Amino acid sequence: MSAPAKLPRWAELGLLPLVNLVAALLLSGLVVKILGESPWAAFKLLASGALGTQEGVGYTLYYATSFMFTGLGVAVAYHAGLFNIGCEGQAYIGGLGSGLVALWLGHSVPFFVVVPLAILAGAAFGAAWAFIPAWLQARRGSHIVITTIMFNFIAASLMTYLLVNVLIKPGQQSPESSEFGPNAFLPAAHELLAKVGVPFSPSPLNLAFALAVLASGLVWVLVWRTRWGYSLRVVGQNPSAAVYAGISPPRIIIQAMLLSGALAGCLGLNELLGSQHRILIDFPGGAGFVGIAVALMGRNHPVGIFLAAVLFGALAQGGSQLAFDMPKINRDMVVVIQGLVILFCGALENVFRAPLGAVFARFAKSPATKAA
Repeated sequence: MSAPAKLPRWAELGLLPLVNLVAALLLSGLVVKILGESPWAAFKLLASGALGTQEGVGYTLYYATSFMFTGLGVAVAYHAGLFNIGCEGQAYIGGLGSGLVALWLGHSVPFFVVVPLAILAGAAFGAAWAFIPAWLQARRGSHIVITTIMFNFIAASLMTYLLVNVLIKPGQQSPESSEFGPNAFLPAAHELLAKVGVPFSPSPLNLAFALAVLASGLVWVLVWRTRWGYSLRVVGQNPSAAVYAGISPPRIIIQAMLLSGALAGCLGLNELLGSQHRILIDFPGGAGFVGIAVALMGRNHPVGIFLAAVLFGALAQGGSQLAFDMPKINRDMVVVIQGLVILFCGALENVFRAPLGAVFARFAKSPATKAA
């Protein structure tokens, strides 16, 4: 089997994902055409619904915030050579930690105390849920994909039990907790912008977006600018070389999964403290699985993850507008578009690598040609 074509770094990180994205959208347009609608009109509606209004932008960034947390979690584990499929469950349990702090302290403790405690609790609960699969992988050789998938089911069952039997608000049938105290509410973006004289339409976008951006910066520094990050990448690329260099792969595996779970566990800040203000059943809404696609499309780099998260946030928000204005294209069709993006930017990412490599090779002169 021949090695994949070598591309310049800017083409590897920017041009190739863009070509894959365009191919996915073209194929999606063909499906829309088969359904009897205009692809151009459909994509215009999708874009205008996601980015055409301040409210649409707010919803897009709100969805993107959750995808950033889970995408970063997947990326950190990936750099250690691990495929963490468990961000959905880790986000679920992390949200439980943040929600418990908000329930117990939101009415009586000041905001500047409650929110840091909720962040720490969410990260700690998410990391704790990732610890057992990490330990099993590092010490017993159990495959991380299998264990993290199973822990997703365990997390869902545990949360169902808690919300139905323990945390449910007295006197109601809906499986959700009581509302948090106001001191546990993350301020909305339109409220913060209004304080500095910038008008913005109301939306669920909240302070968690800034926290997700901050987390992206911290991940970049930690992975690419610290000794631990170097050890992480060495273990991910060549465990034998890591052992020869005095690095312990089991220790790095456990630490990487703890950080991965902590990042995913912060999703509850956006969904619970920033928007719903109570613990709900299934509040991650599949964001843990979307985070896998976001990390893959973003090449496991914080900048790429941010851009990919915004793209999937736009698909989620624009899809609602599309389903409303074009009845033939329901929410399932938006899932199809997301699936095609994942397919081309993940499994089929090398389809266009060879043609692009040939184009670059044609315009680049070889050293032998230059010497002649």
